[in-house]
Amino acid sequence: MRIHHDHPGHVADFVRLVEAWLGASPWGLEEADHRLLRDPLRVLREGGSLLSLARGDEVVGVCALLRDGADRIQLARMTVAEAERGQGHGERLLVAALDRAREMGVSSVYLLTNTALGPAVHLYHKHGFRTGHEGPHPDYARCNLVMEMRIEPAGDSMPVDTTACVDG
Repeated sequence: MRIHHDHPGHVADFVRLVEAWLGASPWGLEEADHRLLRDPLRVLREGGSLLSLARGDEVVGVCALLRDGADRIQLARMTVAEAERGQGHGERLLVAALDRAREMGVSSVYLLTNTALGPAVHLYHKHGFRTGHEGPHPDYARCNLVMEMRIEPAGDSMPVDTTACVDG
């Protein structure tokens, strides 16, 4: 398995995997999803990054880092192909996304999720995300949980351990 950053040949896989995941979810695709999937390269033009996890030529997982200012990034649309779930691929993507965010010089990473996605929420807590807000979100029907974590940008003197297990 290999993590790729901003691989132009994986853009169609990003769209395919996000559509499959959200299309099968109870919430479906929302207008912001449609906008993103019509032009995923917008993420790169706006200073973000697209990550893909591939086994050879087969992309099995993806996520986006959406720039939200100079010091903040949103981890978004992280998903793994249904047949590949439960094998640690989501954790590989998350760790790679946090490393990429550090390389990009941000000090904060946040995400929007739902409490119904228990394994994902557990994974985020395990890697240091804390609940910032719980309840309805003004922009996304599927979101009822905002989580955030502070990170040290790459090159700073004090490394951050993103593998520590956190209770709660």
